[in-house]
Amino acid sequence: MCLGVPMRVEKIDGETATCEIDGVRREASLMMVEGVEVGDFVLIHAGFAIEKLDEEDAQETLKLFREMLDQGMAAE
Repeated sequence: MCLGVPMRVEKIDGETATCEIDGVRREASLMMVEGVEVGDFVLIHAGFAIEKLDEEDAQETLKLFREMLDQGMAAE
């Protein structure tokens, strides 16, 4: 199973973006997505930004991830 995580672009250096979500920072290649700017949300998978997202879609996806995490932790 593959999982892509929405993250906000904090910094861009060439084709590499520093992205952040919930205090977690990761570097990701932007070589597969055009027109990404600081402040944009991108879907990160295996070190690559694979899609640019609008903020509403990114926040909805993150909300679902957080709900699944909360349910998984409650089941333990």
